[in-house]
Amino acid sequence: MYSIIVVPPPTTERGRDDTGSDRTQLRLAPGERLVFGRAAPPGGLPIAHEGVSRRAGEIIARGTFWTLSNLSAHQTYVVENPEGAGEHIKVAPGRLDAPVPFEFSRIVLPAAGDLLPLEVWAPRHDYLRDEDGAAEGEVTAPAFSVDRTKRYFAVLAALCEPRLRGTPHAALPTVEQVVERLRPAWPAASRTSVQWNIDYLAVKLRLKPGPETAEPGPRLNGKKETLVSLALRFDLVREDDLVVLARPAAPASGRAAR
Repeated sequence: MYSIIVVPPPTTERGRDDTGSDRTQLRLAPGERLVFGRAAPPGGLPIAHEGVSRRAGEIIARGTFWTLSNLSAHQTYVVENPEGAGEHIKVAPGRLDAPVPFEFSRIVLPAAGDLLPLEVWAPRHDYLRDEDGAAEGEVTAPAFSVDRTKRYFAVLAALCEPRLRGTPHAALPTVEQVVERLRPAWPAASRTSVQWNIDYLAVKLRLKPGPETAEPGPRLNGKKETLVSLALRFDLVREDDLVVLARPAAPASGRAAR
């Protein structure tokens, strides 16, 4: 059973046909290896670019994940998560068997002024299965409890939208821009109501203490950035959640309904 799929970059000898469309996908079963580089051995992946080392790296399929060895002497490789809003790891020169945890990955190879993308997919998932049904005992409380039908979630989705749309380092929208984005589904949205929901989210996601505590807690600078970072890191908002921006959301409570 194949567990890793490698999509060569456009400059490889095997990766493009006459129409310029991607043609080759290399499939690796667990335990199989793929060496890539300018002078890759037979069975490897040749990358015809003078800025790529002759033996640039090696990918090893490990079942549900894969490892990357950086065989170059001087270049650091970056492995990006295209779905992770900027999430990435760096593999230093000479590093062997660095585990890559992303389901969809893009190895970025610096090559004499160019950045060559080498995509690796790890679509195989293994899950724990309880053959005897639900375990006994009390149910574990969720780490973050959000209601996707409430207006505070629509505000959070609007804040996360630029980075979920494929621009991981995009500046976050201003409160005024969030108001305009929410107007079609929430005509009464205003700067005050959006800012209230942002403050409400900071308490709900435990970034700030709630009103029931006597301690004010430290001042939270960069509140929007912190909220978005937390939401994207723990998948509280995914790309398919952006549909809430096109439909009316239920009010949360109190002033959040304004």
